[in-house]
Amino acid sequence: MSFSSYFTNKKGGDRIFSVEASKIKFGRGSLKEIGDDATALGMTRVAVFTDPKVAKLEPVSIVVESLKSKGMDTVVYDQVAVEPTDISFKQGSKFASEGKFDGFVSVGGGSVMDTCKASNLYSCYPADFLDYVNAPIGKAVPVPGKLKPHIACPTTFGTASECTGIAIFDLLEMEAKTGIVSPMIRADIGVLDPSVLASLPPLVRAANGFDVFSHACESITARPYTHRPAPESSQKRPLSQGANPYSDITCLEAINLIGRNIVQAVNDPREENYGALMFAGMLAGIGFGNAGCHLPHGMSYAVAGLVKDYQPQGWPADHPMVPHGISVIVNSPAVFRKTGPACPERHWKAADAMGADLTDKKMEDGGEILADQIISMMRDTGIPNGLSGVGYSMSDLDALTDRSFAQKRLIDNGPLPVARNELKKLFHDAMSYW
Repeated sequence: MSFSSYFTNKKGGDRIFSVEASKIKFGRGSLKEIGDDATALGMTRVAVFTDPKVAKLEPVSIVVESLKSKGMDTVVYDQVAVEPTDISFKQGSKFASEGKFDGFVSVGGGSVMDTCKASNLYSCYPADFLDYVNAPIGKAVPVPGKLKPHIACPTTFGTASECTGIAIFDLLEMEAKTGIVSPMIRADIGVLDPSVLASLPPLVRAANGFDVFSHACESITARPYTHRPAPESSQKRPLSQGANPYSDITCLEAINLIGRNIVQAVNDPREENYGALMFAGMLAGIGFGNAGCHLPHGMSYAVAGLVKDYQPQGWPADHPMVPHGISVIVNSPAVFRKTGPACPERHWKAADAMGADLTDKKMEDGGEILADQIISMMRDTGIPNGLSGVGYSMSDLDALTDRSFAQKRLIDNGPLPVARNELKKLFHDAMSYW
């Protein structure tokens, strides 16, 4: 697959792709070495970012103890919001600015790591909040320079925020998700300890697993990097380059690991499942960090941003939310049916990796086969039945479409162009699957 015919030359298209990734440390017990890692990065006064729930769990105490054992002045910030907003990003940035820290450690899920990235950014280079935010919602001003050292320690495995230069949040006034994208905000080290996954509730494991799958599958089915317009300067080549030979390798193996492990990990988990899932998340993170996602993620921002009263089991119950992995996967079957004809072999390979029975099946039906396999696994792991399962109805189609169509960075990275009416049809088709 690496140098496949998918990467055809297109007039005005790029001929170059780049590979960027954080330094990664992987293995049980790796959190106990955080003090050594922080010392190597020159930290002396450290802010530990986490959320109120994770703050009470063992991973945070292990990290704090390790830092203090090396003589570091350590302050815990435990007010990160799950599914962060512009308000919570600003609050974290205020804490980071006032604390005069020389390093950051994030311990938690994607919300924690993303909040830490943004807080590090705005404390180093203060600006109007929307300056660094993706266009067209923000100004997409380039990050001026290097940030303070950041060690990212995920306690989930879905977002792979430890691998990416992406920070996502809800912009409350627009009722939509957006984000900041820059290689400069990527963590210096990602420390992955699979033992932390044992504390995750079943639906959280399912949502994380399907987020990993969709990251990976969107990356291998994204438009080829050779079809993206060549940048005016090498410094303007985007992180979301499109499918490329490097991301193909990491993402296909991530799908394979998810296909073999997710159902058992949700319903009857074994120790080896945790290592496989966390490794899959890392591989997908490196892959989509260089290729970029497309329609399922572009649609997910509206699904999460317009939430009504859905309150999933296993997440904080103080406010409605559609967790990120769920907001993505409820769209994915409808999308892959649509995108299948654009690159059927890639959808076919993804279906095979997810465990679909391909006996007597035709490659040109790859999108349909993949969608059916996803739906079957969603049912086996307790994922809601499409958009209706998280509280939406046909009356919401226009609102969902309007807020998603603005996500041009993602929508344009798909393998085929999608007009507004086609996007609305995708939401229609994602309303329910069984």
